[in-house]
Amino acid sequence: MTSSQDAFRVRITGGVQGVGYRAWTRGQALQLGLTGWVRNEADGSVSALIVGSQDATSSMLERFWSGPTGSSVSEVKAEEATLDEVPSDFRIVR
Repeated sequence: MTSSQDAFRVRITGGVQGVGYRAWTRGQALQLGLTGWVRNEADGSVSALIVGSQDATSSMLERFWSGPTGSSVSEVKAEEATLDEVPSDFRIVR
């Protein structure tokens, strides 16, 4: 990871499964030039790893609150992540 890139592990809770949240997240991330992944969790939340410039990660952290039509986000928790290897793309983990 270069010094110009930030990385965050994010957990999104609320009505975020079964509404296209992962596909929406991938689309937003690609639009911002981010790499990482997004996945559904067994507890009904969605987790993501986002890696990119400070502007892009900040923007994505704000966008997580909006979500796709039909979603209802109650909380977005983000913590900085330290990575040994930077993902080369943004993917949906199943």
